[in-house]
Amino acid sequence: MSQGDNELIPRWYVIHTYSGYENKVKTDLEKTVKNRELEEFFFDIIVPMEEQIEIKDGKRKTNLKKVFPGYVLIKMIVTEKTWYIVRNTRGVTGFVGSGTDPIPLTEDEIRTMGFEITEINIDYGVNDSVRVIEGPLKDFIGTVTEISKEKHKVKVLVSMFGRETPVELEFSQVQKI
Repeated sequence: MSQGDNELIPRWYVIHTYSGYENKVKTDLEKTVKNRELEEFFFDIIVPMEEQIEIKDGKRKTNLKKVFPGYVLIKMIVTEKTWYIVRNTRGVTGFVGSGTDPIPLTEDEIRTMGFEITEINIDYGVNDSVRVIEGPLKDFIGTVTEISKEKHKVKVLVSMFGRETPVELEFSQVQKI
C-alpha cells in the first residue's frame, strides 16, 4: 500500500468479482462513493460490454455481452480508505495485482482493451466567458469557475432567474465566446 498513498494520480485498476456480480459491484461501489462523498477519488467504474449479433430463425438479435466476465475496471486514486472500500464491497474478491498492492494498468494495456486515453484540449480557462451550446441550458452564458480535466467537466457560473448558479457541464457542452 505504501507507494500509492503519496501518489494522488487516478489510474485504472482491475478488480476481480464473483462471476455475475459485476454490475452489482459497480452499482454498490457508486452508491458507497456517493454516500461517503468520495467522488474526488473515484473517476469511473466500468463493466466492459460488447455487442454480440446473433441470427436465430432468420431474425437478427443484438445482445450485450461482458468482455471480461468476473472483472470490473475502476479509475481511482488509491489511498488506505479507497482501497478498503473497494476490497470490502460485496462481491469483490480483490484487486488484480501482486499481494496487497493493486497494480495499475499501463497505457498499452488500456489501449489493448479498446479504451482510448484521450487528452482533450480546451480553448477556455477559469474566469473565461462561455456559451452553453447543448443541453437544457443551451444559449446561456456564464463564467468558468473550475475545470476538471480528469472528469472532462467544467463548472460554470450561469445567471438564472436573477441569481448566479453553478452548473457542471461536459467540456463539449460549452464554447468560449
